[in-house]
Amino acid sequence: MPNKNLSKICNASLEESKAKNLLLLDVRNISSFADEIILATANSNRHAMSVSDKLVDCLKENNINIIGVEGSLDSGWILVDCGDVVINIMRQEQREFYDLEGLWGENTLLKKNS
Repeated sequence: MPNKNLSKICNASLEESKAKNLLLLDVRNISSFADEIILATANSNRHAMSVSDKLVDCLKENNINIIGVEGSLDSGWILVDCGDVVINIMRQEQREFYDLEGLWGENTLLKKNS
């Protein structure tokens, strides 16, 4: 499946689940593990888990292979690995602390939604 379709499916699910501050980073030229990273902010730990559960269901409905899901209800950070695309669903506190946007660099930004 082309990355564009996978990215669109992921973004649609995240938006429907009311995740905020969606960012799509193109890391294909600087990463060996993924082509794109999606960052999304959840309002709470429960919201992060709900967003990730809905995303996983949506991916399965579209016959997309999920390599793994990491994180727990109390961690505030859920990672869904689809191979070419890795989705990070984080509470605002974790997102600010780990600053993945800064880590990967401004030049990787493909799309930003509020």
